[in-house]
Amino acid sequence: MNELLHKELTGKILNSFYIVYNTLGFGFLEKVYENALMIELRKNGIKAEKQKPIKVYYSEELVGEYFADIIVEDIIIIELKAAEGIVEEHELQLINYLKATDKEIGLLLNFGKKPEFKRKIFTNDKKH
Repeated sequence: MNELLHKELTGKILNSFYIVYNTLGFGFLEKVYENALMIELRKNGIKAEKQKPIKVYYSEELVGEYFADIIVEDIIIIELKAAEGIVEEHELQLINYLKATDKEIGLLLNFGKKPEFKRKIFTNDKKH
């Protein structure tokens, strides 16, 4: 795979993430970063929805629902953190969100003491 899936859009999202981080710094609640990132994405002409409900099914029965922090252009899930650092549980949470949806790309953005991100890809039979 020579080209990253949705590379250009991912780059724009990460640029917006760093702008928000450099402006606000560390120490706010996730909700503050979520609101600021939504403004920055909108300024860059990127369609995004926050707190979008995602239903989780097991054996074709609804077993739960979660709310994605941000979904961009209906193809990328963004999970926001304001933690000391990214830990495995954060990454697994994002992978589970991808498993439960038809989205293939997830970005984990951490507004911690230093800005961090992880890009996750997950494909399964829900994807196509």
